[in-house]
Amino acid sequence: MKLAFLIAKTHLLAKPKQTIVAMMGVTFGIGVFIAMVSLMTGLNDFTEELSMTSTPDIKIFHDIKTERTNIIESLNPDGFNVVHHTKPKREQPRVRNAFQIADLVRTYPTVKGASPQVTSQAFFNYGPIQLNGMISGVDIMEEDKLFDLKSRMKQGSLEEVASTPNTLIMGAGLAKKLNVRTGDRVLVTTPQGQNLSLKIVGLFQVGLGAVDNVKCYASLATVQRMLQKDQAYVTEINVKLHDFRIANKVAPGMSKAFGYTAEDWQTANSTFLVGVMIRNILTYSVSITLLIVAGFGIYNILNMTIINKMKDIAILKATGFPGGDVRMIFMIQSMAIGLIGSILGLCIGFTLAYMISQAPFDGGEFVTIDKFPVNFKAKYYIIGVVFGVLTTALAGYMPSRKAAKLDPIEILRGQ
Repeated sequence: MKLAFLIAKTHLLAKPKQTIVAMMGVTFGIGVFIAMVSLMTGLNDFTEELSMTSTPDIKIFHDIKTERTNIIESLNPDGFNVVHHTKPKREQPRVRNAFQIADLVRTYPTVKGASPQVTSQAFFNYGPIQLNGMISGVDIMEEDKLFDLKSRMKQGSLEEVASTPNTLIMGAGLAKKLNVRTGDRVLVTTPQGQNLSLKIVGLFQVGLGAVDNVKCYASLATVQRMLQKDQAYVTEINVKLHDFRIANKVAPGMSKAFGYTAEDWQTANSTFLVGVMIRNILTYSVSITLLIVAGFGIYNILNMTIINKMKDIAILKATGFPGGDVRMIFMIQSMAIGLIGSILGLCIGFTLAYMISQAPFDGGEFVTIDKFPVNFKAKYYIIGVVFGVLTTALAGYMPSRKAAKLDPIEILRGQ
């Protein structure tokens, strides 16, 4: 074994340029793999975190549907009926017994918390212009437990919303559009035409333009009063789980138990999840291709080494080296190239990932972010090393197997 290592070392050092080229193939393959995976998974984690901190794991609501059996079909089910341009009956999107349902949901062992709320479209008067937005009436302290609103506050406090009527906290993007700040009052108009003057007592920023540019929070009583509804009027219940990944398994049971639609976050964000899956497939496909290409480069170099070392192989076998030892010599060479190249690749990959993480990035109005989000999880570095070593091992196996089968008599006769 020791002699095999010495011979492999001699072969590697005999042509250093060739050895360095083979190592660089593995190095840059793994380096690019780590940089790409770190960036893409960092972006995915960042967008997922923003989505999960601003949306519930499960939303229980009254889903008003337009498809119904009309009176003609019910009176004449077996006949030929033609009904044109049917209209849905007048329904309210309220969840009946919402507070009792929320109390029952909180008893589920998988549930972290539940928050009843009233959500309504609203128009914010900005001079002669009305800006469209959404206002959610909530128990602000319960909402904070579920979505950590305090960490998102830019100005003001949540407690003032809970203690003072006719107040709200506004998304920073919407406040910028309205040119208002904490302490100002805004006139809010509901789709039904009711007007209410509300005082801004705080600004929050989630980081998503889809939230920051349109959403406001007020107390349940304030929004119920704005909509001229009673104190039991609730339009939805937001539920947070201890493990958000099981939302699609828990939601059907809630829907069946309470008779309302329970929409899990996977269904609500299906487009986002498809985008994440496609990005992951592209990232791993490109990165693995780079490592495979590096493997072919190692295969070619070792194959040429065997051709150049035919006489040395013949002498080794003629002096009593078995085929297994000859195979081991070339496998040691490929493994050394793979291991050293992988370690260098880790260093380059980490350096590239760190440089990307420090690069400034302007997300515009959609995403509030100053720098690229990069993931430095150890598992990607482990995957890079393992895959790099395996690739080089497979690339070295075929040439080493060929070397082990060479007949020394035919080699020396050909010489």
